[in-house]
Amino acid sequence: MSDIDALHSAVERLLRETTVKAILPHYRNLADGDIEDKGGNDPVTIADRESEAMLSEGLSRIIPGLAMVGEEAAHADPTVLDRLSGDCWIVDPIDGTRNFAAGRPPFGILIAMASGGEAHTGWIYDCLSGRLCTAHRGKGAFIDGQKVSARSTDGTRPVAAISLVFMEEARREATKAHIAPHYDLVDIPYCAAEQYPRLALGVNDVSIFERTLAWDHAAGALWLNEAGGKAARPNGSPYRVDEVGRTGLVGAASPALWDELAERYAKLD
Repeated sequence: MSDIDALHSAVERLLRETTVKAILPHYRNLADGDIEDKGGNDPVTIADRESEAMLSEGLSRIIPGLAMVGEEAAHADPTVLDRLSGDCWIVDPIDGTRNFAAGRPPFGILIAMASGGEAHTGWIYDCLSGRLCTAHRGKGAFIDGQKVSARSTDGTRPVAAISLVFMEEARREATKAHIAPHYDLVDIPYCAAEQYPRLALGVNDVSIFERTLAWDHAAGALWLNEAGGKAARPNGSPYRVDEVGRTGLVGAASPALWDELAERYAKLD
């Protein structure tokens, strides 16, 4: 077994164990005191915290000494974000917490490894179905061990899932007026662990993300690019995990679909 295979196997075991022990026991079983709002309608639950603790401990055993950037740790101490410029793990203990707290899917776990501000390995785990998407830079994208290639919906018009939640009002209205009419719009899943697979599996063609936090996008952007789709900043620059506070990210099932949406996006400025 290669070092990469051994790494993927170890992380997969941890993902499944964490789901069973820290996440699913709380699913549809949250008391009032188990959910808090971090501000801006951004919930956190007891399961998020238990999951992050278990993942952090497990990942530290897999590669001792590698810096950890967890969503909840960074919320408690923003200096944790300084680690994103070096070698680190990036962990979203429950992606789709809003769904999880409401007792509905989808939700998952996102883990990435990064060096010098760029993600090079990623895992996207669906806690309910057990689907595991993995990617390693230059090695392709996989689902449950099978290599995948991104495909479009092949409909009359491209299908778009556009996240308007974190946009300022003026940009939200401009997006509705100048981009939305060119696409068949579908609801967003409020879960990057679901949205990125949809872009490669012929469910959605394009997406716009306004908020681009590392734990939400490091694994997904890498995976989509490795699948032959494209995820990049609207100006075409690569997504970097250390660009804290930068907004705007476009994902698409193919480079051609990406180019088309990015051209329209540029006219919003």
